[in-house]
Amino acid sequence: MIKSARILTAFTLWITVTANAANVTWISTTDSERWHEEKGVTVAPFDPDKVNDVNVTRYREQTMEGFGTCLNELGWDAFNMLPQKERGKLMDELFAPGQGVGFSYCRLTIGANDYSREWYSFNETDGDFEMRNFSIKRDYDAHIPYIKAVKKANPGMRFWASPWSPPTWMKTNHHYATQSGDHNDLDKDNQVLEGDHFIQDRRYLDAFALYLSKFITAYKDEGINVEMIQFQNEPYTRNQWPTCLWTPEAMRNFIASHLGPRFEADHPEVQLWLGTINCGNIEDVNLVMNDPEAGKYIKGIGLQWEGKNIVRKISDTYPNIKLMQTENECGGGTFDWEAARHTYELLKTYIKGGVSSYMYWNAILADKGTSTWGWNQNAMVVIDSKTGKINFTPEFYLIKHLSHYVQPGASKMKTMGNDEDILAFLNPDGKTVIFVANKDNEPKHMSVGIGKNVVSFTMKPDSFNTLTFEK
Repeated sequence: MIKSARILTAFTLWITVTANAANVTWISTTDSERWHEEKGVTVAPFDPDKVNDVNVTRYREQTMEGFGTCLNELGWDAFNMLPQKERGKLMDELFAPGQGVGFSYCRLTIGANDYSREWYSFNETDGDFEMRNFSIKRDYDAHIPYIKAVKKANPGMRFWASPWSPPTWMKTNHHYATQSGDHNDLDKDNQVLEGDHFIQDRRYLDAFALYLSKFITAYKDEGINVEMIQFQNEPYTRNQWPTCLWTPEAMRNFIASHLGPRFEADHPEVQLWLGTINCGNIEDVNLVMNDPEAGKYIKGIGLQWEGKNIVRKISDTYPNIKLMQTENECGGGTFDWEAARHTYELLKTYIKGGVSSYMYWNAILADKGTSTWGWNQNAMVVIDSKTGKINFTPEFYLIKHLSHYVQPGASKMKTMGNDEDILAFLNPDGKTVIFVANKDNEPKHMSVGIGKNVVSFTMKPDSFNTLTFEK
């Protein structure tokens, strides 16, 4: 009996020492308790005779390039509602490497989107095919200060950009929107609900390619290097805010004969991606990608909304093409736990589907998160315009569970077993990151095999969890 007790004591001590030596950390978030450091992780030797819930294999899938967000005018306005002393803290919390969320990517808008103060483009002079009147003057008020504040927090921040609508004179109905609504002045007789909204004439197509090229140059002159362009946000969207419909045939032609040659001449360092694709029809993607003249220019594919339905198919079909989730589904301004659950399912779908980067939509908004065109949407950070109080929403913590720990350059690792709600990554520094959700309303025990070890822990009900494991 004494001998058995000594053996048990020695075994317990061995587990404790092994866990400490392995430097396991564990952070959990529930609706009522955010970003809590948990204890109770045990580490034991891997036993081939025991079945673990999940095993992290040595097979590396995609390389993660990072997590990011979108910088919009209404976000900048909300940010400036904060007291001066709080602004730098929030920038650091979102963007400074290693401090908080630690975003490494930002999406920019070329002209107006639905979170601009109102519609604008960089050239509304009808027939100015040579872009003599092109100007980014509007962006000096909000976008460029926002970007420079982000760069101050993270000098290595990466940027990519897309327009929601070309200048109105380039479009068949001469309006920024495809559909009439209660927040625009488009007559129903001038809606464009099918076909191409952009005028499919060489002069206009060449002018739009030049417009995008001049944007890159103008931003570069401001010290902002935009490394990638996706030339149309949601080419399948019909709505009352800035939009533009493109058929697959038109996208193929524009890339092959206009955008590709222009950027090859003006900005060969800037990547051209197909996106942002918001349809579930892979045949449309194939039509562009498999065209030799268009396909040779395309370095990646951006997907959002209905694109989640084909992300795995695209990854399997084009294994050498990078994929990005370009816009987190934005919800209804609820800022609640249910929104975080929904975003979790998106994260899981896209990352398991093969994307290398994931973009949240608005990082910062005020009050109800209302867009200029009347849609209340979610955000990671919400500012009370009357008090200046900051609300870090559940989605803030969900995104932080991944972006704080998964470093750019990390490998997504294949897992085996009961792995529906687990994601594993191997960071460049050698640490293994395990992100796992417990969607049950009761505690859930899990054992995860990592190399020669098994990490065991019991998660709180309805929780998000991140564990880092260092040998």
